[in-house]
Amino acid sequence: MSVTTYAWDFFGPHAEGTARHFLRHLDDYRARVGAEGCESGVESAGTGHHAVWCKTPLAADAAILQLKPHRRRVEPG
Repeated sequence: MSVTTYAWDFFGPHAEGTARHFLRHLDDYRARVGAEGCESGVESAGTGHHAVWCKTPLAADAAILQLKPHRRRVEPG
């Protein structure tokens, strides 16, 4: 089974706070729509950039795509 990792990027001096705020909303959304089997978190590629990521099993892809992620990576499983 493959897993898809989606990411939302945030830039600027408030990127970390914005990303952490978005992560709370993402986790609430996942619980509300029943998107099970997902993992999520925040990472940084350097100063002024933070991204929220969500590893998603195939069954939850449609729900996560509703949030219009900026990037997507498919990992064979």
